[in-house]
Amino acid sequence: MHTVSALPGNTYAAAAAPAPRFDIYVFIHKALREFMHHTVAAVGAMDVDDAGERADVCDQVELLLATLRGHVQHENDFIHTAIEARRAGGAAETAGDHVEHLEAIANLEDETHALRCAAPAQRTMLALRLYRHLAAFVGENLLHMQVEETRNNASLWALYRDDELVELHGRLMATIPPQEMAMTVRWLAVALSVPELAILFADLRAKAPPPAVEALLGVVRGQVSAPRWARLAQAIGRQP
Repeated sequence: MHTVSALPGNTYAAAAAPAPRFDIYVFIHKALREFMHHTVAAVGAMDVDDAGERADVCDQVELLLATLRGHVQHENDFIHTAIEARRAGGAAETAGDHVEHLEAIANLEDETHALRCAAPAQRTMLALRLYRHLAAFVGENLLHMQVEETRNNASLWALYRDDELVELHGRLMATIPPQEMAMTVRWLAVALSVPELAILFADLRAKAPPPAVEALLGVVRGQVSAPRWARLAQAIGRQP
């Protein structure tokens, strides 16, 4: 378990980097934070006796948990492997966290299934249990992400050039199927700044076929306000 006081990067001096480096974590972690916060709030606000709402919220929790399981696998397969290849034991801390996270995900999936199928008299208690356990899990993930974004990034930057990290990120992205990419872009749309979204779509345009990029832009347009969409359209050079 991490504590905030023990984490690096909590002073202005530490944040003042001489030059920006390629950050493999920043975009996806912003999206996951948004997804986690939204889902915890949805569980807390749920009317457990409304069958449709309960099913929708349980669906969202299960999608979040599946997404987080996939994210763990991506980091294990690509980022941790890259660190360990040049610094044995360099990813041990976050690798250990991942083992605990997979166990917690399995437990939360069981709790979600129990709530979905619960008798009326049990729903309120099971919903509150899921809410508290999911919130605690999200809290641990937020601290875990901070460690990845500071300590793991420091390792990556010490061990790899930016062009190598870009290539690593490209190989990771190539393993993500279209449906998962569309779901991720749904959360990126509301989690990233407009300049960040412009960077994202410049990269997608360079790597993906135009119809796929247009489909993802459609996902973004469905999630953002008209002014935000207009700013993004201008930034990427298309008509709003």
